[in-house]
Amino acid sequence: MIHPTETQVGRFCWLDLAATDLGRAKSFYFNVFGWTSQEQLANGGSFTRLRSLGCDVGSVYQLKDVLLQHGMPSHWTPYVRVSNVRDAARRVQFFGGDVVVQPFLVSGVARIALILDSVGALVGLWEPITGGMDVNGTAGQERELQ
Repeated sequence: MIHPTETQVGRFCWLDLAATDLGRAKSFYFNVFGWTSQEQLANGGSFTRLRSLGCDVGSVYQLKDVLLQHGMPSHWTPYVRVSNVRDAARRVQFFGGDVVVQPFLVSGVARIALILDSVGALVGLWEPITGGMDVNGTAGQERELQ
């Protein structure tokens, strides 16, 4: 069971599947594990929460055409909970890793980034956000610090 907002900093908290065929992936995981799908809007698009017994087990999304054209295969990305994704990204670079997707806000969900560690393994950084933030990082009067 995944609870990214309850997971302690430094522990794995979420899994994403980037799929070459979203429909086939959802069907496979439903048939094999009984995972249901729940669409969620975010950042002008959507992703699919994968659920078991009413709890999230991860998510799946369709790989973009440009990545498919370059031969990107389906792949899972594990995320590690951090207290501040920007600070964590700076530490990654300082200690020999590379930030391949700069920190950004997944509206209503989290601030995330994708990194390659010092030996080239891909992992995500996950900072849960307080409810109601939009893609600009604002919630009412609250403003994201730059």
